[in-house]
Amino acid sequence: MDTILSPLYTAVSWIIVQFHSLFSLVFDQSSGWAWGLSIFFLVVLIRICLIPLFVKQIKSTRNMQALQPKMKAIQERYKSDKQRQSEEMMKLYKETGTNPLSSCLPILAQSPFFIALFQVLNHIANNRPVGVLTAEQVDSARNASVFGAPIAAKFLDSADKVAELGAVLTDVRVVTVVMIVMMSASQFYTQRQLMTKNVDLTVKTPFMQQQKMLMYVFPIMFAVFGINFPVGVLVYWLTTNVWTLGQQMFVIKRNPTPGSLAYKQRQEKLRAAGKLKEDPKEVEAREAAEAARTRRQQPKRQSKSQRQQGRPSSGSASLTKQDADEDEASDSGSGSSSASGSGGAAGQQAKKAGQKSGQKAGQKKSGQQRKGGAQRPKHPSKK
Repeated sequence: MDTILSPLYTAVSWIIVQFHSLFSLVFDQSSGWAWGLSIFFLVVLIRICLIPLFVKQIKSTRNMQALQPKMKAIQERYKSDKQRQSEEMMKLYKETGTNPLSSCLPILAQSPFFIALFQVLNHIANNRPVGVLTAEQVDSARNASVFGAPIAAKFLDSADKVAELGAVLTDVRVVTVVMIVMMSASQFYTQRQLMTKNVDLTVKTPFMQQQKMLMYVFPIMFAVFGINFPVGVLVYWLTTNVWTLGQQMFVIKRNPTPGSLAYKQRQEKLRAAGKLKEDPKEVEAREAAEAARTRRQQPKRQSKSQRQQGRPSSGSASLTKQDADEDEASDSGSGSSSASGSGGAAGQQAKKAGQKSGQKAGQKKSGQQRKGGAQRPKHPSKK
């Protein structure tokens, strides 16, 4: 592997030497600040060179979001056939020139530099020249420390090996654990920010599943393999994670993915500031919907007693009807008395005829009541 990656060893060591020469003008050339800042700016330089890949990653993400409706249609159409669903998805990617794995391009591109730096630091720990680093520079870097931990020391190193580097094992392990935790946390937060703020969650796609998997896999990988990384490599990876987090926050704030939570928040902010130019029809429709929502009032909840007080009961209705019948009867009575006073015998005959008709109506009504309910048994003499 050393033969294959020797050009990268040379490139990485040359960049470190140039930055070390620059920072030696300010700090002691054997100090951890001079060598640590050299590794830090190595990361910055590499990430600047990877900006075109990052732009390509953003464009691919936009294409994935634009394909969301078609992906959803494919999922609904081939819901019961997962194999056919995957084939149609791959066909769609091929037709539109979209690569769902493009989000991993920056990580894949910097992996060779990461491996090269790992091997360069291993050569420094073993006091062996590598690339353009001379024996004197290797010895200087080997004895340089960051917060009391040599940049070539590892968490799993023995106390004797750490003592050879002029440090204490406890200091090395404390520094490495803190850096590993920070490295894993920054990686997790970066992926979580992407999933919660910059992805349209209304449609389930392989891209979302991939990002969700990376959100948990990468922090675990860093935590597991970080104990085998030299302090210099931990400085490298922590720096690149922080760079990625800041770069992603900038993109989400300035140019969020359409349909995502960050996009909606940005639209609301621009609308409140009066900087968003919208279609008048959309504005009118939104205002009409808001006006209808404000006019719509839900009925107040009432207790059972309030509902019963609000409507008249059947007893009160029957009493009201009875009162009306009595009033009508009194009116008819007054009319009949006046007629008897004026008409004499004719009034009395009419009164008798009214009594007879009333008796017949009462007999008829009682017969109907017996017909509907329980009937009275006949007298034995009438059988």
